[in-house]
Amino acid sequence: MFYKMKKVFLAHPTEPIEVWPGKKVNELTKEMLAIGFQGRKLAEVTEIWERMIRRKNIVIWLGLAGAMVPAGMRKVISYLIKRRMIDVLVTTGANMYHDFCEAMGMKHYIGTHMIDDNKLRKHKVDRIYDVFADEEKFYKLDTIITNDFTLMLKDEYPYSSREVFYLLGKYLWKYGKEKDSILVSAYKNNVPVFCPAFGDSCIGFSIMLANRRKKEKVVKIRGQTVTLKRRNIIVDALKDVHETSSIREKTKYSGVIYIGGGTPKNFIQQTAVIASYQTRHEKSHNFAIQITTDMPQWGGLSGCTFEEARSWGKESKGAKIATCYADATVALPIVVQSLADRFEKLRRNVPIFRWSGKKLKVEFQRMKL
Repeated sequence: MFYKMKKVFLAHPTEPIEVWPGKKVNELTKEMLAIGFQGRKLAEVTEIWERMIRRKNIVIWLGLAGAMVPAGMRKVISYLIKRRMIDVLVTTGANMYHDFCEAMGMKHYIGTHMIDDNKLRKHKVDRIYDVFADEEKFYKLDTIITNDFTLMLKDEYPYSSREVFYLLGKYLWKYGKEKDSILVSAYKNNVPVFCPAFGDSCIGFSIMLANRRKKEKVVKIRGQTVTLKRRNIIVDALKDVHETSSIREKTKYSGVIYIGGGTPKNFIQQTAVIASYQTRHEKSHNFAIQITTDMPQWGGLSGCTFEEARSWGKESKGAKIATCYADATVALPIVVQSLADRFEKLRRNVPIFRWSGKKLKVEFQRMKL
């Protein structure tokens, strides 16, 4: 028995990575399944994501935390949406604000963390570690949201963040300078975008400023004279809870992908708990992968393992899971490029979400992507 178990433990030797010119990223990640440490975990994340894509009638969620758009991940996320390698995006308001800014022609700049931040403040340059941004341009874009975009919103109607971002994607499709944005891609491809902490962003406070306006103001917007009045625009956080949990309630299979942790991760995790409670059936997520730098021993949700999440019913007992502890700006492009290599031609049963008031209908359509 001792030697039989020893053979089980020593059944699979590691295989050194080989290097040759012209190797595809996909070939590299396949080889990485036979190495150790976070290299193998990155390969396992890629394998499970591929299995999600191949699974019939599944909804794939992406939780996106951190300053991923300023760091250069915007087109990676846009690609995932256009190829329908994800079906629902839950993210921070900051990421969507920076996406809005770049879609309107603003840039983020290569900077350095080795600098006097007081000098940056003097010149109105904002720093995100080693990325710089022009604060004066932020002010101008805030004003566009407050004065122009809010004209698309009705007073008194309780919007979910999904509804606001749908309209913002439509606005950018009409008036933006850069069409390859996350919000535009989501708008065109029927991918709902949720932000559970909507007010914690420049989009949220720019809309709030329209509600706070004290006096009527006459301005010119795209050559037209517009009278701006005090608004009463409502963004209903509980409507987000209802809509996201409804998606999980209405679908059989669910896969989750977390880039970082924070509110987006917990918000997606709780859909399984709510849906299981509401339907009285097990609605735990069937696949779960994450790329994170957070550790579990501090007790925070960002570092929470999928094993721990099973105790809450967030991931199912048999869920395929993998965690890669790495900087997402390193790992995510490798994983997504590997998936792009594997799915040069992709046919998938894509969930189509049809919203009518508080009711949701989900249909799956076979699509060539």
